[in-house]
Amino acid sequence: MSDTRNAIDRFFAISARGSTVSREVRGGIATFFTMAYIVVLNPLILANGKDVDGQFIADGSTPPVALVAAGTAFVAGVLTILMGVVGRVPFAMAAGLGLNAFVTFQIATVMTWEEAMGLVFLEGVIIAVLVLTGLRTAIFHAIPAQLKTAISVGIGLFIALIGFVDSGFVRKAAGTPLELGIGGSLTSWPIFVFIVGLLATAAMVARKVKGAILIGIVGTTILAIVVEAIVKAGAFSPQNPAGWQLNRPVVPDQLFGFHNPLVLFTEFDPFGGFIRVDVLLAALLVFTLLITDFFDTMGTIVGVGRQANLVQEDGTLPRTREILLVDSLGAAAGGAGSVSSNTTYIESAAGVGEGARTGLASVVTGLLFLVAIFFAPLVTVVPYEAAAPALVLVGFLMMTAIRDVDWNDFEIAIPAFLTIVIMPFTYSISNGIGAGFISYVLVKVVRGKAREVHPLLWGVAVLFALYFAIGPIRAMLGL
Repeated sequence: MSDTRNAIDRFFAISARGSTVSREVRGGIATFFTMAYIVVLNPLILANGKDVDGQFIADGSTPPVALVAAGTAFVAGVLTILMGVVGRVPFAMAAGLGLNAFVTFQIATVMTWEEAMGLVFLEGVIIAVLVLTGLRTAIFHAIPAQLKTAISVGIGLFIALIGFVDSGFVRKAAGTPLELGIGGSLTSWPIFVFIVGLLATAAMVARKVKGAILIGIVGTTILAIVVEAIVKAGAFSPQNPAGWQLNRPVVPDQLFGFHNPLVLFTEFDPFGGFIRVDVLLAALLVFTLLITDFFDTMGTIVGVGRQANLVQEDGTLPRTREILLVDSLGAAAGGAGSVSSNTTYIESAAGVGEGARTGLASVVTGLLFLVAIFFAPLVTVVPYEAAAPALVLVGFLMMTAIRDVDWNDFEIAIPAFLTIVIMPFTYSISNGIGAGFISYVLVKVVRGKAREVHPLLWGVAVLFALYFAIGPIRAMLGL
């Protein structure tokens, strides 16, 4: 036993990094409970969308929420264990919020789910190639840091808007684009549950309660079950606008069970999307996935790595190439498994805060994700009103980075502003990124500073200009 413990210590460099096995285990558990909400949120987001043929993901009739939850937990578990063993750092991985919304509301609406997940898979392969060739760092340096920050903030607002809309707190209206509740009034029990859940989760986040988001989802779901048992609000429909969104909170007959996540690995089409839509549009969709995944990961590993005292004097982490390679495999695995791109989670900082310093913590977190597969049926109980507060709070956490933008420097402030606001206002992440890149290049040109723009950024701006011009060009050519 002692030899085994010593081997584990040497492999993960536990003592060398000033940690202990107990700290690593505790840190791994903490990380799991702060990000386990993704097992609930990811399937709910994916199940809320239909593809170009009107099909739900992996099922032609009803959203297989429990199956996608099992797949989400399975892919996250395998990748997080891989990150621990190969990267040997306390970084956990799971389906990326924002990325899954982009796949659901932007990509799947113009192609089939198989084709959409194929583009996600292709994005992961491209990132892996960039890692192996060293180009990932070059591209990272081409885009100004504050513009990267704006992308994250814009995605945060977009996620928050989805939360408000899907909970019914904000709805489409006849006289205005959006209105509060039903007819401008918060007059439904499901909305009441959402508000209670939002305020309670916000209070826990403010008090830095570990696992606040997961606790908020569970607690709000219990409240929803009690409320539904008393008032019988029923499911939402045009005839019943005061009903529950997506799932009616009723305890299912089966609380636990096994849904084989490997079923979701049977079909994905990497190149079908290029046939289904314009080649340029498909390429830009892949590019948008790549950019979003790309920069979110870089920021996360540096931020969490610095908190864990793993960042070296030159600003790099030990085994950086291995870490980035596993992260790139996360996108490919997420696409192949039909659960959207997986990425490194900032919630890994919770485990670091508990003392985690090595990959052993990630192994613990990954094993807990695999155990979560057997609890997938519980996801069908969660209405959007219970999950949406988490979306709003995650949006808030992502928006806090806005402080890093210099709003007194109009050369960056204008592109950052357009990036941030156009994402939620147009319900499109790619539109926001494109507007930010194009306006950044334009402002630099009119200020006589064109030489300051990296050549790669010029190329990206041109691609986005063509993307925005596709509609007018097709109309002009009568296509």
